Amino acid sequence: MGSLLEKNVKYLDEQYRIGNALISDKAFDQLERNLLRTDPQLDYFSKKSNLLLPLLAEGNYKEFLANLLENTRLSIEPKIAGCAIAIKYINGKFNKAITKKGFDVSSKIKKIKNVPSNIPIKRDFQVRGELYIPNKTSYFSKKLTSEFLKNKKRITESFSFCCFQILNGRLNQYETLNYLKKCGFITPESYFTNFTSQVELFRKRWLDEKIFSKYPTDGIVIKINSRKLQLLRETNISKYSEWQYAIKK
Repeated sequence: MGSLLEKNVKYLDEQYRIGNALISDKAFDQLERNLLRTDPQLDYFSKKSNLLLPLLAEGNYKEFLANLLENTRLSIEPKIAGCAIAIKYINGKFNKAITKKGFDVSSKIKKIKNVPSNIPIKRDFQVRGELYIPNKTSYFSKKLTSEFLKNKKRITESFSFCCFQILNGRLNQYETLNYLKKCGFITPESYFTNFTSQVELFRKRWLDEKIFSKYPTDGIVIKINSRKLQLLRETNISKYSEWQYAIKK
């Protein structure tokens, strides 16, 4: 049954991509929800799980852009140099924090001033962001943050946590960033565009330090705004698996 459902969603998505939508967005969303119930999201916080947090795709970003639907809305965000962190809240309270390799760093992250200890959400809520040090080069931000998380360094630096993703959410990227702000998180400076041709302009503006200069960065990140398209790629229902891409120098 699950296999048939996957085939149906894949076929409907392919038809949508070529401009031949066979069902309404509402009906497609229901199919998608059913599919996700048959293959629930993996829990990165499980003690039995050795999963890594998803890595950013890098390399040929022009090919990534070429394979997008025309007028696909994109977000442009800084690729902050630090350490990737995921945080889990249960009943509105800080529960656990892990690194991208799954190591528990809860005691460390609790000490970061701009990480909320409580949020106004009474359910399982999982977020992802970057722990970094403002006013440092990307090299030293990564180095000192890593040392801090490995218990080699006390909290003598002004660490900051920038949150940019709800791991178990269904909002698009624009709505996600606004929702995270309402929950008390610091979110990244971001821009949105419907034109892939503008991505190169944003890259040049970053290189010229006209945007994202307040962060230690080693690139920019382009993300598909639509959560529906993100999920289709995450579950490999789409032909393409990446929905966010890092662009470096």
